[in-house]
Amino acid sequence: MSNELQPFFSPKGAALIGASSNAQKLSYGILENMGRYGFSGAIYPVNPKAHEILGHTCYPDISQVPDPVDLAVIVLPAPATPAVLQACGERGIKFVIIISGGFREVGGEGISLEAEVLRIADQYDMRIIGPNCVGTVGLHSGFNSTFINGLPDVGSIGFVSQSGAVCGGVVDYVIGKGVGFSVFASLGNEADITETDMIAYLADDPNTKVIAAYVEAINDGPRFIEVAKKVTRKKPIVILKSGRTQDGARSVSSHTGSMAGAHAAYQAAFKQSAVIEANTISELFDIAMVLGSGKLPKGNRVAILTNAGGPAALLADSLSVNGLTIPDLSEETRQTLRAGLVPSAQVQNPVDMLGGASPAEYKLAVSTVLQDPNVDIAIPVLVPQSLVSVEDVARNIIEAAGTSDKPVIAFLMGDHSIQQGRKILHDAGIPTYAYPERIGPALGALLRYAKRISTADESATAKIKANQTAAAAILKGKTSLGEADTRPLLKAYGIPVVHGAVATSAAQAAQMAQQFAGKLAMKIVSPHILHKSDVGGILLNIEGADAASQAYEQLIRQVSKAKPDARLEGVLIEQMARPGIEVIIGMQRDVQFGPLLMFGMGGIYVELLTDVSFRVAPLTRQDATEMIMETKAGKLLQGLRGAQPADIDAVVDTLLKLSQLALDFPQINEIEINPLSVAGQGAGVLALDGRVILS
Repeated sequence: MSNELQPFFSPKGAALIGASSNAQKLSYGILENMGRYGFSGAIYPVNPKAHEILGHTCYPDISQVPDPVDLAVIVLPAPATPAVLQACGERGIKFVIIISGGFREVGGEGISLEAEVLRIADQYDMRIIGPNCVGTVGLHSGFNSTFINGLPDVGSIGFVSQSGAVCGGVVDYVIGKGVGFSVFASLGNEADITETDMIAYLADDPNTKVIAAYVEAINDGPRFIEVAKKVTRKKPIVILKSGRTQDGARSVSSHTGSMAGAHAAYQAAFKQSAVIEANTISELFDIAMVLGSGKLPKGNRVAILTNAGGPAALLADSLSVNGLTIPDLSEETRQTLRAGLVPSAQVQNPVDMLGGASPAEYKLAVSTVLQDPNVDIAIPVLVPQSLVSVEDVARNIIEAAGTSDKPVIAFLMGDHSIQQGRKILHDAGIPTYAYPERIGPALGALLRYAKRISTADESATAKIKANQTAAAAILKGKTSLGEADTRPLLKAYGIPVVHGAVATSAAQAAQMAQQFAGKLAMKIVSPHILHKSDVGGILLNIEGADAASQAYEQLIRQVSKAKPDARLEGVLIEQMARPGIEVIIGMQRDVQFGPLLMFGMGGIYVELLTDVSFRVAPLTRQDATEMIMETKAGKLLQGLRGAQPADIDAVVDTLLKLSQLALDFPQINEIEINPLSVAGQGAGVLALDGRVILS
């Protein structure tokens, strides 16, 4: 990480190329903003037709702009931009914001123009934000290169957005609410600087305590995960991802492919890198506020202190839904509260101090519950009353919060009467919310982040012994593999498969039945049939040579009728597997993130149950274990209602092996083992069926 992007937010001097004296032009608004918020650096408008704009000396071209100047902001038509960028490079300017649109986002010639911009930037070792963006703001420096009307308060949230419109809407939303920013940046087309670059920069920005971002797409998924994993160990990241319901352009020929929707890879990447995902704009900043407070809870136990019962009850519901609890207070705590509050106050949790609760009573109650060993978080609740000063209550909450390192979250219900009190609390770093339903999700996210960073940072992936030469030979020249060819591929990576072989005639099936002990499973072999059960292509519990011969002919007859165009290559004969819990593991290659591993409940009902979780390869043992435990299948493997636990370690090993197989062979687009039969603890797993789709 480094501070190499600092001139975008605190330049020594900024040139605005394309500055206009017309108040209706965007560039006029940008120049106005540059000098409006206390920026102490030099400001240089560039326009050959003007001598002065808004009191700033105007220069005819960038070559004549004096030092110091380390940032250029370009607001010119797209076709004129490359030549101006070339001039910036010759002038020695290393940082450029291109506000103008008309590049890749419009297609055609715009794509070529953006490519030319990147070529010039590379030639002069420049960094570029944009094109097609709103600009940047450094709240602590006062630098503003945007045309947005108004600014949020100065604070500790670093906000990054791929959408300029979202930037403008967010600013308008947070003004007056005490939500403080350190910087914000609109990245536009991300021709050069991406959201990942900004996250890496903000990791070392001393004014930023929490990073919030709105993203539409992450183009380099592996790099994002690598950077985010490191950053979240230092400070939290909260992301709102749009486009979560898009299916994406992907094959859906396997169960894994049909369930690995466009958003599954993002969710997996966020989990693996300890990024908190928000569901709405308001939730993005609700979570950012509480994470930015700098205090992490040691547990999920919350004390509620209120002057009104209804809001406290609604708050308790919101907390419960999001994994927090309302514990009993210790007897010592209750005694202190009884002594300090009015006699009719209720000193159970929630503590109801009644409507006339004074600022001093709030201070007593908050400081008392913070000392209780049963409490991890305190939430004072205030419904404004005519005889009680909201501002004084806020100041007393701040004093009480200073007595402990436990988080204090304020709930001031309403809007008009609590604005000044909310500002006082926000200025002191205490997150404050107006409605109970917004507190539960924010604290739930705080808990998840605290839990994640408290665990050991397992970054090393497991070493897998595999026969890559054998695997490469199996895959060579193929577009797909059915179960018969998938079996040796899995064996090459040490994944156990049930004993079996392919028969190409009824007589051969009878002969094999005599060689295999016990009952048999018989399955059609065809490159055109991926889901054999859908076409009557599986028979189970076949025993003896005669039964195997008859079963062979029955399968060929049934499948030929159901799928007359399919090429039938024979029948796979396998020993019936020992009893076990059936799960599915699979991989779908994602465009942004690469191999996306899936785990869930297996068998023929996998898509109906949709009990699945995802992670991005390469997996660590921690990743694999977590994805198992997120599912109902994972709970079943642990042993349900007195049942013996299954061999979860063997499932973890299989996921790691499949992850390595996907990394070793990029031509594998999808691979699936369904079902994977999991025996008791220490007894291992068996792959009972599998398929592979190659790109």
